[in-house]
Amino acid sequence: MQYLHTMVRVSDLDASLDFYCNKLGLVEINRYDNDKGRFTLVFLAAPEDEQRAREDKAPMMELTYNWDPEAYDGGRNFGHLAFRVDDIYALCEHLQNSGVTINRPPRDGHMAFVRSPDNISIELLQKGDALPAKEPWASMENTGEW
Repeated sequence: MQYLHTMVRVSDLDASLDFYCNKLGLVEINRYDNDKGRFTLVFLAAPEDEQRAREDKAPMMELTYNWDPEAYDGGRNFGHLAFRVDDIYALCEHLQNSGVTINRPPRDGHMAFVRSPDNISIELLQKGDALPAKEPWASMENTGEW
């Protein structure tokens, strides 16, 4: 058995690609438009998984955009996506400067949570050992749900 991908339905493909690629740093691997089915599939990978994703078609994240408007809820019921990051403070600062709310700040230098434009929880985990506590993160309160 081999893990292939996680599929997330998105209501605004451009906003989702901006979040996942431009802000979070994922890489678009493949895109498929289905005119008859009226949907677009976009496959993304973390930068360190890009070569493997291109060769093996895994591990990836699939964004499914249905062309006919639909309301998606229950993002928290999905659980969350998790990414290991090189510097959790630098990424959280970049995300915050890009307009993303840090729902659970990396107070411990190890873990943070943000949400995608479709309300999907994204867990960020520091690679290796936790970083030493650092302001403003150490004293920052949670915002909303994560």
